[in-house]
Amino acid sequence: MKISIPFLGVLFLVTACSQPQKSSEAGDAESAQSKFAHSPLVEHIYTADPSAHVFEGKIYIYPSHDIETEVEEDDMGSHFDMKDYHVFSMEQPGGEVTDHGVALKLEDVPWASRQLWAPDAAEKDGKYYLYFPAKDKEDIFKIGVAISDRPEGPFTAEPEPIAGTFSMDPAVYQEGEDYFLLFGGIWGGQLQWYEDQKLVEGRKGPTDGIPADEEKALMPYIAKLDGSMTELAEQPKEILILDDEGNPITAGDNAKRFFEAAWMHKYGDKYYLSYSTGDTHFIAYAIGDSPYGPFTYQGNVLEPVEGWTNHHSIAEFEGKWYLFYHDTELSGVTPLRNIKMAELTHLPDGKIQTIQPVN
Repeated sequence: MKISIPFLGVLFLVTACSQPQKSSEAGDAESAQSKFAHSPLVEHIYTADPSAHVFEGKIYIYPSHDIETEVEEDDMGSHFDMKDYHVFSMEQPGGEVTDHGVALKLEDVPWASRQLWAPDAAEKDGKYYLYFPAKDKEDIFKIGVAISDRPEGPFTAEPEPIAGTFSMDPAVYQEGEDYFLLFGGIWGGQLQWYEDQKLVEGRKGPTDGIPADEEKALMPYIAKLDGSMTELAEQPKEILILDDEGNPITAGDNAKRFFEAAWMHKYGDKYYLSYSTGDTHFIAYAIGDSPYGPFTYQGNVLEPVEGWTNHHSIAEFEGKWYLFYHDTELSGVTPLRNIKMAELTHLPDGKIQTIQPVN
């Protein structure tokens, strides 16, 4: 459905308190508008973790769908209790945003038990693929895939998660006929529970398995997808992120090390790996010569937003580049977020101009 300003006015009057409203923490509407550098794209539901792509000449956005929940907050992110996905589209930046409704529901994923976290999407030969994380019946994150004939869905989930995947935050990078799946995230994403890509028995807490500060940080993974787009064509490989001296970023370097939300794009002949640093709240980036890396840390794409989490995507549309991200302007609380976009600039030296989310 298309969301218009008059419709939103009626919606806020007649719907329950679970609908987004700017809280006192976020300030009144006038002061909030002056504080935040970019406006929410969607205001009738809470949205986060936006993955953006250009399909059929439009910008399509695949976010997670935040909801109010009675689940108690913890360091594993249990209070992020998402149960479905909506797909949004826009014909031009700044234009009207269309909500295409529910694209996939938790109960329609046979293997999943809870927490439909940050998804991504890809197109091949007229078919559309939605990649998503969810916890299985043993409460372990796996990555699934669902298929549709349309970019907005609805999507039909495969009966099992993708073999060989683990953790969360899938992102698809396409280069020509090749498609690569990136994934991984620490703490609530459970990446720290694995060694040699096998789950280690007994690890249950958010820091169980986190390396010592001076050791190499945990890194995201990448694997080429096979022709079906529903299986891996190879065993996942770790993506190394290095400092400017060629050494792996260490676990204690919280302002630079990978936490979650890996994303890849190509500019010129260089590959850009961007990611969230988690507890230091940056979207950082590194540059390499291959999708497999290694990548050398360069700086930040985005400074910290209002709200604890940060998750993004980067897409090109009609010759311009855009960053999609989320903050908590509408609610003022971390578990109820809203997606935004901002123009992104690649500088002449290949670096990215850092974006400020607040004025």
